[in-house]
Amino acid sequence: MGKTAGMGRVESLRTERLVLRRFADGDLAAFAALNADPEVCEFLPSTHTRAESDAVVERIEAHHDLHGFGLWCVEVPDEARCVGFVGLAVAEFPAHFTPAAEVGWRLARGVWGRGYATEGATAALDAAFGPIGLDEVVSFTVPANLRSRAVMERLGLVHDPAEDFDHPKLPAGHPLRRHVLYRTDPTRWRSRRTDVLGR
Repeated sequence: MGKTAGMGRVESLRTERLVLRRFADGDLAAFAALNADPEVCEFLPSTHTRAESDAVVERIEAHHDLHGFGLWCVEVPDEARCVGFVGLAVAEFPAHFTPAAEVGWRLARGVWGRGYATEGATAALDAAFGPIGLDEVVSFTVPANLRSRAVMERLGLVHDPAEDFDHPKLPAGHPLRRHVLYRTDPTRWRSRRTDVLGR
């Protein structure tokens, strides 16, 4: 993966429309609601109960404490305290490309179509290749998740079909086991950065 320790910590980020920050207790109910939505979880193994959703936040926060970066809670100022997460997570499951830092997102259905995933992921990649100092970032999903794949492509991440893989956390024969893999690095990101948000 490259470097994951001894780098600058990034607790929060701001974009034109969003605040990306650490999760707090006041975010848990809204986060649980989106994790219980079958459409949000269409390409995940299952929806989450409240207890399972809270456990996700615990793992997210532990990741921040360990690595100095992670998945940030997405706040829309003057509108919504928590509409999901965007950020970076270290993938350590056994695969040909791991360990690796993944850029990812999960947003409430009510804010789909606003460009928040692209906007938040742009800030995350700026941090990844800036103060955090990573030398590569990946992203992955199931082939049918066209919405997320469109974000990856808008961000300039590159897909090589030869690198597609079976996710080891899902059993053989599971309909979501096959995943597509996208990659980017600092050079590619800097050449793409000015085009992502159209400015």
